[in-house]
Amino acid sequence: MATITGFRITDIRFPTSRSLDGSDAMNKDPDYSAAYLILDTDSSLTGHGFSFTLGRGTELQCATIELLAPKVVGMKVEELKGALGAIARDLVSDSQIRWLGPEKGLTHMAVGAVLTALWDLVAKHERKPLWEVLADMSPEEIVALVDFRYIRDVLTPEEALEILKKAEPTKGERKAKLRAAGIPAYTTSPGWLGYTDEKMVRLAKEAVAEGFTLIKLKCGGSIEDDKRRLRLAREAVGPLVRLAIDANQVWSVDEAIAWLQELHGVDLYWIEEPTSPDDALGHATIAKAIAPIRVATGEHVQNRIIFKQMLQLGAFSFMQIDSTRVAGPNENIANILMAAKFGIPVCPHAGGVGLCELVQHLSMFDYVAVSGENDARVIEFVDHLHEHFVTPVEIKNGRYLAPTEPGAGGEMFPDSIKRFTFPHGEEWH
Repeated sequence: MATITGFRITDIRFPTSRSLDGSDAMNKDPDYSAAYLILDTDSSLTGHGFSFTLGRGTELQCATIELLAPKVVGMKVEELKGALGAIARDLVSDSQIRWLGPEKGLTHMAVGAVLTALWDLVAKHERKPLWEVLADMSPEEIVALVDFRYIRDVLTPEEALEILKKAEPTKGERKAKLRAAGIPAYTTSPGWLGYTDEKMVRLAKEAVAEGFTLIKLKCGGSIEDDKRRLRLAREAVGPLVRLAIDANQVWSVDEAIAWLQELHGVDLYWIEEPTSPDDALGHATIAKAIAPIRVATGEHVQNRIIFKQMLQLGAFSFMQIDSTRVAGPNENIANILMAAKFGIPVCPHAGGVGLCELVQHLSMFDYVAVSGENDARVIEFVDHLHEHFVTPVEIKNGRYLAPTEPGAGGEMFPDSIKRFTFPHGEEWH
């Protein structure tokens, strides 16, 4: 019986600020980074998880993971699957570090890194990709993973069980469709704010040629720049491709409304993160004022409680879960179930370092075992840094293809870890 014997934590940073990849109105020079955790066992199995960061401060996230990782040393890999609900609640409730940020910030993201690494071990032990491990679990087993504390007023365990049981009889059909055709993706690769107009237009045309039917641009630098870039983008992609924009929280509520009312004639599909990710009421106010433009948000929503409030208020049309912002797959399963109750499509945030690799599993689980068919479902795709992962995402005709290799998707090559470790890796000499 394989046992977790120890852990390794590494500060990994990629110098993406050199080419302005990832640049937006709020984050002008990000270095895509990861506080990276490896769980070692007394067998050949290793579990890999991480928290996504943007450069400086990654060392703080690494230190926070180091506070939690010892709690899982000594656990038996074969016994993890049935215990992960209780393990998640124990990690989130750690009485000595919870005060640093109860279910938010560094501590919550550290829990997510540990849980992702544990799920990676489970999936490798079962020799399945994580999406399939989750989809094959019974409704009762899935409900046992969720912490319903603070969300029972909108979703009870009984309601969650009903949602899952409703999807149960047709899971096999959706599994087959997923393997055959994948899930639609959208791309942000053309839209970074630091790119020239010429580069944006060229990449937008390339994205359409590659099969993407939704393209997202960063916005919020200046209103005149946004008008020009959106006009050029619409001319480049034609009338049938959806255009979305992402403000990355740069506006106050009144600024967001005024700004968006100026953007005419380009048929915007959604505005993402128009204001503070904690402002549920503000998002609801914006959503009402700017219709028919829709609101999408979630990559910085810190926990299921904020998502609950946004759903109650009708604050968004698309829930954008992030694979490393909340407490791992467990809490994102809670988010997915709440969205299903409210009839809101889950359109995950991705990109960064390995976020595409991780979050595709959650979206595919959602499709197979929870919400079923939904024409509005898409997963973000950004074509950065996939070459550093052992099982990189596979995109074909603008769609994510279902992973077949065992694991949760976050394992990086040892050479990449060594080269980009900060500050002593070769890339940072």
